[in-house]
Amino acid sequence: MTDPTAVPEDADLLAEPRLVVEPGVAARVSAVAGPVLQGMGYRLVRIKISGEAGCTVQIMAERPDGSMQIEDCEAISRALSPVLDVADPIDRAYRLEISSPGIDRPLVRRSDFERYAGHLVKIEMAVAHQGRKRFRGTLAGVEGNALRLHRDDTRADEDADVLLVMEDISDARLVLTDELIAESMRRGKQAERELKQNLGLVPPPPPHAKKSDPAKGKKPKTGKKPEPTNTKKHRLAAERLRRGEIDPTEGD
Repeated sequence: MTDPTAVPEDADLLAEPRLVVEPGVAARVSAVAGPVLQGMGYRLVRIKISGEAGCTVQIMAERPDGSMQIEDCEAISRALSPVLDVADPIDRAYRLEISSPGIDRPLVRRSDFERYAGHLVKIEMAVAHQGRKRFRGTLAGVEGNALRLHRDDTRADEDADVLLVMEDISDARLVLTDELIAESMRRGKQAERELKQNLGLVPPPPPHAKKSDPAKGKKPKTGKKPEPTNTKKHRLAAERLRRGEIDPTEGD
């Protein structure tokens, strides 16, 4: 099995259970893929089976910090393909596809709902809440076994805040917004820098290089600004002095 040496170890995050899970055939694939991914240092996000190109099994995975690189997808595919072939959870030919969760990602763990508090989400319930199954609004945190959602589709006579039990959710997904894209880019750049540093791909600075001091250049300047010495006034005075019109000792 491939040894993903670049994947950071975090036992608590790796062992965190999913609260939003798949039913049916996807659940059988999950039972096989989940332990393999965890053993490699990745977390299973979601499994989606579709009829595209005959049959496609899409497995979304991520590092504990939420990042995912092309190399990670390749490592998972090489390790997981033979395991699925032996376990044979699907009774027909299929195409295996490993991917990252994407920016508008599914939310499946408690830490997901905590991490993306303040962002817009769409939620579909497996068990109806107050007579409805579909909700849309801003994540406002986690309370016990439920998430608080500030709905943006309420009527005047409805309370905008609702508590939804996480285990009763069949699908929860982030809505693509400018704020979400900006945050994703920041996280991606940070994860890339850390990965390159861990792999030694970023060369150390030369010995003579000086680290910049962020405090420099920001301190307020003190003292008077020196007076200019080559103004029109100075040039006229110099010309008068040359012609003997003024006493050079005047003013001493």
